[in-house]
Amino acid sequence: MSSAGKSATVKSSLDRFFKLTQRKTNTKTEILAGITTFLTMSYIIFVNPSILADAGIPKEAALAATIYGSVFCTLLMALWANFPVAVAPGMGLNAFFTYTVVLGAGLSWQTALGAVFISGVAFFLLTVTGVRQKIVDGVPPLLKSSISVGIGLFIAFIGLKNSGIVVSNKDTFVSLGKITETGPLLALFGLLVASYLMAKKKKGALLISILLTTVAAMITGFIDYPQTLKDVASFSLPSLSETFLAMDLKGAFAYGILSILFSFTIVELFDNLATLIGLSRKAGLADENGKIENLDRALQADAVGTMASAAMGGTVMNAYVENATGISEGGRTGLTALTAGVLFFLTLFFAPLIAFVPSVATAPILIIVGALMLSEIKAIGFEDYTDVIPAFLTIILMPLTFSIAQGLAFGFISYTILKLMTGKHKDLHWMMYLISIAFIINFIWGSH
Repeated sequence: MSSAGKSATVKSSLDRFFKLTQRKTNTKTEILAGITTFLTMSYIIFVNPSILADAGIPKEAALAATIYGSVFCTLLMALWANFPVAVAPGMGLNAFFTYTVVLGAGLSWQTALGAVFISGVAFFLLTVTGVRQKIVDGVPPLLKSSISVGIGLFIAFIGLKNSGIVVSNKDTFVSLGKITETGPLLALFGLLVASYLMAKKKKGALLISILLTTVAAMITGFIDYPQTLKDVASFSLPSLSETFLAMDLKGAFAYGILSILFSFTIVELFDNLATLIGLSRKAGLADENGKIENLDRALQADAVGTMASAAMGGTVMNAYVENATGISEGGRTGLTALTAGVLFFLTLFFAPLIAFVPSVATAPILIIVGALMLSEIKAIGFEDYTDVIPAFLTIILMPLTFSIAQGLAFGFISYTILKLMTGKHKDLHWMMYLISIAFIINFIWGSH
């Protein structure tokens, strides 16, 4: 068979498998969309290992877990669900893993990985039974928006802290750092670069910012230059040996199943489902009745991906809103995700170079992501104080307590109590009672 004939056969096979013609797209469009998605999401391979390293996870293993987990879950989205959506460790939940569960609660990273695995099992069971959708439907939109805003502030605060722009102060708790020092100046440089490129709508703006800030750090002597080619690329792939199946399930259960479920599951329920629905609608995958083809498969892929990620040494997996860039370029099928997944895999060969990236280069990305999540505040109404107070408590307590869970708890409990006290019980879905009671029990459990 001629090369032209083989090419036609491949295209025909891709068309049938991914339903390209049915979804009014083609191979070229899907591949370009996948490249675009990868460029806008690839910052996670720099940011996530840095966050996990703070929890004590060896950085090489954290990098490997980040990439392998992203590849595995993205391929599930591509080949099982046929969704144009790439998946990677969730921003916010990775910070929660490190700064709240490990450093805050004092759990080992192995125990925290056990909690991630159990939450993945919970996602899967809640998805196949249909309970996942019921939980999300029972939570008022203002609390869902408040959660996003609060997590955004939490992530941004971590970025400001890691960059040295904000530092601890025994008198005022926090204060402005010495911003004339090299580290904070490099972070501010990265923040300006990322902000400018995003304002200009440049593809891969965050990735470019990370790379330019890293180069600037080398020029200023803040970090060393790569000395040999092996410091840039290598066929010796990063190893998972230090984290593979290192999760401590027994320790996670011993800590308390309620704490585990509400440490990871609740946030993931709202965040991922809302993102998947929004992206699939943007891609035109909803029918005239609003039903989204293969949404259950996408949610199942996410749950299985989270379990696999924990087994490798990574955190909860999430569909990224950055997938909207690839969808805007015409991505409509799993071929878009497949392309992004292949590109994620290829980054494994550049692991030595990734290891050179300093925290001051990734900190600005945390600040930017936090700023983007602030957009959800427009969905919060400020007329009803029984809405305003819970929303405010959810948002403000996440960064101030350095815990997403505490913000969630205060938000849900205060919303339920205020609605009951003011005779607005009709505003409460029965699921809100269950979640609020669970948070109260978790408070009592945790205090002992």
